Amino acid sequence: MSSSIYSELKASILKAEQDPALDTASAAIAIMRDWLGSHGARIGEGKTLQPAELNGTLMQWFHSHLKADGGHWRRLKQEARALAAAGITAVWLPPAHKAGGPNDDGYAAYDLFDLGEFNQKGTVRTKYGTKDEYLAAVEACHEAGLQVYADAVFNHKLYADGEETYLATPYAPENPSQALGDERKIRAWTHYRFDGRGGRYSTMQWHWYHFDAVDHNNLDSHYHAIWRSHGSDFDGHVALDQGNTNYLEGANPNLSHPEVRDELKHWGRWTLDQVGVDGFCLDAINHINSDFLIDWISDIEAYAQRNLFVVGEYWSYDLGSLSWYAANSGGKMALFDAPLHLNFHLASCSNGHYDMSLLLDGTLMQAMPGLAVTLVDTHTTQPLQVFDSPVEPWFKPLAYAVILLRDQGYPCIFHADYYGADYREKRFGREIAIHMPSHRFLIDRFLRVRSHCAFGAQIDYLDHGHTIGWTRLGSPDHPHSLAVLMSAGDAGHKWMEVGKPHTLFRDLSGHIREPIRTNADGWAEWRCPGRSVSVWVEQDALAALGVNP
Repeated sequence: MSSSIYSELKASILKAEQDPALDTASAAIAIMRDWLGSHGARIGEGKTLQPAELNGTLMQWFHSHLKADGGHWRRLKQEARALAAAGITAVWLPPAHKAGGPNDDGYAAYDLFDLGEFNQKGTVRTKYGTKDEYLAAVEACHEAGLQVYADAVFNHKLYADGEETYLATPYAPENPSQALGDERKIRAWTHYRFDGRGGRYSTMQWHWYHFDAVDHNNLDSHYHAIWRSHGSDFDGHVALDQGNTNYLEGANPNLSHPEVRDELKHWGRWTLDQVGVDGFCLDAINHINSDFLIDWISDIEAYAQRNLFVVGEYWSYDLGSLSWYAANSGGKMALFDAPLHLNFHLASCSNGHYDMSLLLDGTLMQAMPGLAVTLVDTHTTQPLQVFDSPVEPWFKPLAYAVILLRDQGYPCIFHADYYGADYREKRFGREIAIHMPSHRFLIDRFLRVRSHCAFGAQIDYLDHGHTIGWTRLGSPDHPHSLAVLMSAGDAGHKWMEVGKPHTLFRDLSGHIREPIRTNADGWAEWRCPGRSVSVWVEQDALAALGVNP
């Protein structure tokens, strides 16, 4: 983004912050739309250096209940070519660094520089495998033509190696801007020595002054508070619900401290050199000062001397909050479309009472498609996770048709939706069994359509409470057209235009066996079963798609 546009964005945000009467979200969306339109930006193409006539598709290649057998990287190495052949162009991998132990999924970050190489926290390997296996998996992905995005956890550290005594002030956990008393002496786990690594890759040890807050005081363990370190303050330019959401958990890095900022930049450059990733997924960015993230992204892109794809996890269902952050961060990163996921979830649980004409309302896909990473579910929304809000299985084919076959957004397929998942966990004294069925058959078919037919102008028919659809008219390089119709209620039918007169179409989903022929004007009355989706493609395209409906 040019410095002039970035300055305009920052100026509008600052002005709106000073005047509560101004609509920050609307101003942010307007400016971002203007910039995206003038630059022709499309996430998954320009930012990831992919060819212009390629519909990029991301896969989140993990979920929160993977087997902790150390075999995840080996499985990815074996699967890389199959993923690329299916139409996947990039994979988002779980945190590869050492966390609390061999069963930890990586978000309880301990040592960012230990990728399964050193004996720390009772293990050499991580939950996913060793460093050598990780690097081999990344290499296999690159050989298959896949890009690789690494998960970056900057917001918190856990499982320190030692305690330290220092001064801190207690703040209310439910409102971290409200002090509960005066500064006092506390003892907390804030010394990170990384003994097993012995200073390799980085000599920095973390101390209490590298953190602006912790959530425990071992001198008064029953006093429930967030303890702000002496001489520090909570960061600004974070989500402002509950007063200030800079603090999330564990020991919160002080991003105003120059040693912390330099260390995280060093880690970014080191990851580019050691692993060769093509981008990053930044965890929990609504708790991180956006100014630091802008600085960090600029630094690693300058070091790499190329654009890197970066997506931030700001899990909010409020479009205003997301657009504010997008503007405040100058469009430097994409954002996950959490509101779209919520709409999918609500539609799937509504027992036919959701108004499908509103399915895209309030979403990044609709408001700022150039910055939207669209998804159906993720590791935080699957059952028994922090944002437990799964999309019901019957609706997932409809949701995947939306993210894979429309023109807006960079779609992200969830590992558990593709491969299925079965797991158990104890909650409230009882064991809960979860089964997530695989939707691979239809996702693979949608990917084939995305790669060959989902191009050109899009005409929307989002005008009915149960049955909605759209068509794609094709492009010079991809001339085949496409019609998608879905219903959350009874069997649906709708007249839609595809621009191909007297042309035979078939339902690639296999739900309707009889073909449909367009009229002399390129229109037809398309059909779909109830609570389902039909994807109609030209019969002449079936050979190229390699499928038989």
